[in-house]
Amino acid sequence: MQEQYYKIENQESFEPKHIFECGQCFRWNLEDDGSYTGVFNENVLNVKKEKDEVQFKGVVNGNIKEIVDEYFDLKRDYSKIKKELSEIDENLNLSIKYGNGIRILNQDLWETIISFIISANNNIPRIKGIIEKMSKKYGKEIYYNGTKYYTFPRPKDLENVTVKDFRNLGVGFRDIRLYKTTQMILENKIDLKNLYKEPTTNVKEKLLTLSGVGEKVADCILLFSTLKRFDVFPIDVWVRRVMNELYIKNEDETNVNKREIQKLAYEKFGKLEGLAQQYLFYWKREA
Repeated sequence: MQEQYYKIENQESFEPKHIFECGQCFRWNLEDDGSYTGVFNENVLNVKKEKDEVQFKGVVNGNIKEIVDEYFDLKRDYSKIKKELSEIDENLNLSIKYGNGIRILNQDLWETIISFIISANNNIPRIKGIIEKMSKKYGKEIYYNGTKYYTFPRPKDLENVTVKDFRNLGVGFRDIRLYKTTQMILENKIDLKNLYKEPTTNVKEKLLTLSGVGEKVADCILLFSTLKRFDVFPIDVWVRRVMNELYIKNEDETNVNKREIQKLAYEKFGKLEGLAQQYLFYWKREA
């Protein structure tokens, strides 16, 4: 693969920090010059924004324009989405202004499943470290700009990996979950390709049969992978907090029921609730 270059101009809804630090991905890292370098789908890409220009360069498996357009969902009109959400209420309007450059990535479904199983009851530095260890041990090498990077392993690459092998990556109690889910995918108990054809509720039911996939992880997979379902609302401590502070107003946020939050989110944000979640999450955590 040869190094390629691509740029876009005057793209209002594209801010690397917002995209890569809003909790949706774990393989993008900040460089000293303010750019971000990441590995996805056998590609290594560096992304840098200077004024109104976003620059992409790296070694990619295909045409860089097509890869960038697909991965960053550049054909979707985020200005229209933000306008619709901003009109709901002032809270959401303020959160969108704060995270104006967020875009939901089209991440590989298999990688997203494993990544968010690892994410359960975990922190981002540790999640990133585990995924990097797994990729280094079982993925393929890619060289870019004098540095060695590693692709995320495919299910076949993990075919002979044992529970103990997973444990040695530092995953803790998630070892058996990762093993079981990998075996389920290898045995085709869930056909990932067919999930794209089914409605969200059906897909979520199937995802929940995977070991280590609960409600929140399933919603993250639905929202952040190439399944691209915006009609879900992942709830973690930050989302629970912001929804309680802005809308529910219970004196003790631990008493706020997840079903109550999900019901409110659907009634208030409709089929764009997943995008509303990202703006609110980023605003609450970063502001």
